[in-house]
Amino acid sequence: MDQAVGWAAAQARAPGIVKTAFAQYDTGQSIETLERQLGDDPLALVILFVSPNADASAIIAEAESSFHPTPVVGCTTAGELADNGYCEDQIVAIGLPQSHFATRTVFVSDLNDFDANSIIKEMIHNRNAMIETSPEWYHEFTFLMIDGLSTKEDKLTSELAVGLGPVPLFGGSAGDGTRFGSTYVLHEGQARSNAAILTQVRTCCPIKVFKTDHLVPAERRMVVTKADPAKRIVQEINAEPAAREYARILGKDPEQLTTFTFAAHPVVVQIGGQHHVRAIQQVAGNGDLVFFSAIDEGLVLTLAEPRDMVEHLQEEIGLLTEKRQPDTILGCDCILRRLEAQEKQMTRDISDILSRNRVVGFSTYGEQYNSIHVNQTLTGVAIYPPEKE
Repeated sequence: MDQAVGWAAAQARAPGIVKTAFAQYDTGQSIETLERQLGDDPLALVILFVSPNADASAIIAEAESSFHPTPVVGCTTAGELADNGYCEDQIVAIGLPQSHFATRTVFVSDLNDFDANSIIKEMIHNRNAMIETSPEWYHEFTFLMIDGLSTKEDKLTSELAVGLGPVPLFGGSAGDGTRFGSTYVLHEGQARSNAAILTQVRTCCPIKVFKTDHLVPAERRMVVTKADPAKRIVQEINAEPAAREYARILGKDPEQLTTFTFAAHPVVVQIGGQHHVRAIQQVAGNGDLVFFSAIDEGLVLTLAEPRDMVEHLQEEIGLLTEKRQPDTILGCDCILRRLEAQEKQMTRDISDILSRNRVVGFSTYGEQYNSIHVNQTLTGVAIYPPEKE
């Protein structure tokens, strides 16, 4: 057996209800390895989180053929959450067995031109169909994967909120490492840009959808005075050039602003009595600030101070595990959290927490929670064993 393939097989987790598998993207046998690790149980769905260094089109084409007739969906990443926590150059596979899960998918092929009413009707139809076929299962969630460079996450999540009804939604924006070049969602054997996949899940397993970040709003505030909302660009803050004013408030040289600066000094907005992060992606060549999510003139931004990431994550995982240990936690974790962990040399400690608690998923360019698109956040679903098998 190829050494890399053997290593991946050795790293496979002990079987749980949710099937998980992990493989290096470049062995030439990645899909074969994943298929073997996922086992022979009939699956309702396979979800792939694919390293941005892989050929996403080739991976999904092979997976579609290998796993047929099981549907396969997925996306590219800004890093993976695998069996050892944070990792790179992996393909993570999650299999939802038919014995515990029913799924339906809604594909949004063009985020520039979608009919929200049609999507909502399809979501309602799918939910009713799953209720009819699995009436004894009572737990539901919706999982969203969306092109992380589309800038359409805010619009899609807000417009589809009415179609969710009582069903919680979480999700993540597909990534491309730290390159911000090309991101893809994977559907029906193809890698698609400017698209999204909604996966509706009904299960006999109790679930808890969650959102958490380790940021605390501080006293320093600023006002967006000039912006291009369609492009998520802020040109002026407090009537001054955006990057220069942001740097002044931080006491830093505007020429030295980096991704690590933005990860360590995010800004938040207040919505409905809660704070939500509006993370900065980069400085444009003219000194504008490019954001990861919706931004507009008149918006009041508050600088946030980070708590200790390790301590905070332990607390949040503790809330998910205080009564019962989840079988699996599917997580969407912002790339800026990973970068902050690297900068503060906390990667190993955070990876240990993720690994011990069976957190699998991917690092994202943004996260979704119900009707809101956020940044620098961990969203996900904890899936628990049924009370009675």
